[in-house]
Amino acid sequence: MSQDKTDYRSTLNLPDTPFPMRGDLPKREPGWVQEWDEKGLYKRLRDARHGREKFILHDGPPYANGTLHAGHAVNKILKDMIVKARQLKGLDAHYVPGWDCHGLPIENQIEKLYGRNLSRDEMQAKGRAYATEQIAAQMKDFKRLGVLGEWDNPYKTMNFANEAGELRLFKRLIERGFVYRGLKPVYWCFDCGSALAEAEIEYQDKKSNTVDVAFEAAEPEKLAAAFGLPKLDKPAFVVIWTTTAWTIPANQALNMGPDIEYALVDTPKGLLVLAKARVEDSLKRFGLEGTVLATTTGDKLGGLNFKHPLYDVHEGYRRLAPVYLADYATDTDGTGIVHSSPAYGIEDFNSCVSHGLAHADILNPVQGGGSYADDFPLFGGMNIWKAVPEIVKTLDNAGRLLATSTITHSYPHCWRHKSPVIYRAASQWFVRMDDGEGVFTKDKAPESLRSTALRAIEDTAFYPPSGKARLRDMIAGRPDWVISRQRAWGVPIAFFLHKETDELHPRTLEILDQAADIIEQGGIEAWSRVTAEEILGDEDAQHYRKFNDILEVWFDSGSTFFHVLCGTHPNEHHTDGPEADMYLEGHDQHRGWFHSSLLLASAIRGRAPYRSLLTHGFTVDAQGRKMSKSLGNGIDLQEANKKWGAELLRLWTASSDYSGDIAGDDKIMARVIDTYRRIRNTLRFLLANTSDFDPAKDAVSASEMLEIDRWALARAAEFQREVLAHFEVYEFHPVVAKLALFSSEDLGGFYLDVLKDRLYTTAPGSLARRSAQTALWNLTHAMLRWMAPFLSFTAEEAWKLFGTSDSIFFEEFWKLPEPDTALLAKWARIRELREVVNKEIETLREQGQVGSSLQAKVTLTVPPEDHALLASLGDDLKFVFITSAIDLVAGSALQVSATASSSPKCERCWHYRDDVGADAAHPTLCGRCVSNLYGAGESRTVA
Repeated sequence: MSQDKTDYRSTLNLPDTPFPMRGDLPKREPGWVQEWDEKGLYKRLRDARHGREKFILHDGPPYANGTLHAGHAVNKILKDMIVKARQLKGLDAHYVPGWDCHGLPIENQIEKLYGRNLSRDEMQAKGRAYATEQIAAQMKDFKRLGVLGEWDNPYKTMNFANEAGELRLFKRLIERGFVYRGLKPVYWCFDCGSALAEAEIEYQDKKSNTVDVAFEAAEPEKLAAAFGLPKLDKPAFVVIWTTTAWTIPANQALNMGPDIEYALVDTPKGLLVLAKARVEDSLKRFGLEGTVLATTTGDKLGGLNFKHPLYDVHEGYRRLAPVYLADYATDTDGTGIVHSSPAYGIEDFNSCVSHGLAHADILNPVQGGGSYADDFPLFGGMNIWKAVPEIVKTLDNAGRLLATSTITHSYPHCWRHKSPVIYRAASQWFVRMDDGEGVFTKDKAPESLRSTALRAIEDTAFYPPSGKARLRDMIAGRPDWVISRQRAWGVPIAFFLHKETDELHPRTLEILDQAADIIEQGGIEAWSRVTAEEILGDEDAQHYRKFNDILEVWFDSGSTFFHVLCGTHPNEHHTDGPEADMYLEGHDQHRGWFHSSLLLASAIRGRAPYRSLLTHGFTVDAQGRKMSKSLGNGIDLQEANKKWGAELLRLWTASSDYSGDIAGDDKIMARVIDTYRRIRNTLRFLLANTSDFDPAKDAVSASEMLEIDRWALARAAEFQREVLAHFEVYEFHPVVAKLALFSSEDLGGFYLDVLKDRLYTTAPGSLARRSAQTALWNLTHAMLRWMAPFLSFTAEEAWKLFGTSDSIFFEEFWKLPEPDTALLAKWARIRELREVVNKEIETLREQGQVGSSLQAKVTLTVPPEDHALLASLGDDLKFVFITSAIDLVAGSALQVSATASSSPKCERCWHYRDDVGADAAHPTLCGRCVSNLYGAGESRTVA
């Protein structure tokens, strides 16, 4: 064949792989999801790991209402990454997705669709149907994210067995002495028409009318004596300041601090009793001048009586307000005197009851819907918020209003309706935090729930560690837990109460068992249809009424460790205990699911239901604003899947530090895309250059491998140690950052760059090429496993071309040789010197003297220790530095000189060499290409 017709490009071992450069993720991902589903991959993974050590991540159930958003995606992806990393570690890693199905949000949706006057049976039937529909839609979106789990058998709090299990846990709570009934002020939402728990409260700004109100002394002689005066020459008044004017009509007492110094101030409006420290500010607020006549301490004023400010306006207010001494009254704001409406404040309630006020005598005119009772004097039937101006006007007309203004202050709101709530005294069922008596106690717990839960926190690992103090502080300071709700769609508190005494039926524990059995067969609807006669018999039924409250929704989700891990999914727990290895949710769940789960498990088992807690932040935009529909800054999950693909959402989640808030927008996603391309391109190179490699025939032993190939595996082993250490503590963003750097610098910028000449130009089956492929084959195995937890689709796509099993998730992290520290140190220095040379060559390139580094001829002068290091590379030094020629000179200091080579360029390998054309038969080839093609092949020892 004549020379000019020889195609030397065809003689190169050019990379070849069907693995595409573009992922085309939005179009291709649904196919992988469908394949995983059809093949039952999760079940097969469980079978493959059967008998191994288990890892249980118990799912915090999302609420079965509404479309999913970026926050849902982050949560589910993070769980999936952790489970997959544990699976690749070799554990039997379980993940059963769950849903929270009962509660008010669904009731609200049903009322919007069908009206507010549905029967209990209708509400329950429609609630179950609605939740079922919502779960189906959400499940589809969760699976689309590449999340593996027991999707064909998720847990739902509305499953009959779970509803029954929850009621059985409630019974156990009673037996342990933690449940009692009490009248207490609890958070009450008028929109919910129900009590709320602490976890259902959020604080927002609210505008309120402040009022300074005067209470006339009913015993002026005693008041004079308390101040050391013989008599009072004017009418005297105690003045209170409050931001809740609507509570004034229900006032029943006044509170003063026993150690506070109070002043009797002479003003044109009469003698006013004020905390001495508040006199100046108060008079300024009243627009009055005044003189202090005398002072005394609060303990001298205890027991004195004052008239209700509307005493002379309507006979319904002709009552007295006694002074009770209370430490919560301070002189740091207001007037130093607190008015007390015991139905509408915890401290007020405790103070009045401790001073002898009977529960039956507590005034509670505000109804569940937010209005005063129709027969309430002056303001009957009025909504309390709308009544405030009328109350202020009535107080002013009565001469009892000294000042009023409007302030904006932080105020508790319902987190569902975003509407202001009040404290309202209501007879509710509580879980007791501290020592006390419960109903029907059989085997009382040895210590209080608070102390048990606090001890359990000490035995729990927290990621990040700051979560520990947050949960501990919440448990340490929380009040008793109100668990009853006045709603229909939820697990019933299956009690019967005596119609006259309101006492529980003596067979209550037995009835709870009976109710649980009925619910297990037919759901909560079956219990709703049960009559008192069927449970109690005709005789007892005449005297008892069926209780219709339900257990609150945090009780539902908090009890899942009991009726899911050990009930409906009994395989999902350890043989040495029922605790999950991890609960994982947003950091707001310190007051929610983490909290309720801890209390219930501590109450019945004396320990937490989890061994570790992991919390993540909220999804925010680039400005740090929480993503929301109202701001229009959210990432719609379905749109994101269409635009970027779930894989990039997974990488976004993995690359974010979840311990804080997680920012996302188009610019941030552009950086994520860049990272993805870098990793994918590296992976593609690995696959393309091992496509003709059969490890059974072609693998090279470690002792025969070239030194740089052994270095590559040592570096991979060193890197894998870092990766697995991060995975062990559930860190992903350092892995993503390091993997991108490893791909671009260790591999793309160095090793693979050096390797191309050897891979492409040496004989296909030569030791030099097979050594390189052996390293690349091991690197590919390792890399696919590193990325599989977060780049699940890409790893699976590559595994189809590279691996032997059905899925990358059947594999375990690749076993690499122990890193050779001396070899790593040697090559770290070589790379430093290479960087110095590269900078010099880059200068030539910028000046237009060379096109590529192969065109440069380098003289490198190095001190003795570096000379010995580089000399050990022999003739392969030029391949490491990717130059056609390099002269190594021993000297006293590092110096680099680079010039353009005057040698001809080899048509095949592109090196500039003096021996190009030495073989007349191949005038455009260098000697080594001739040898590699037609001779024994060149000898490589290092690179």
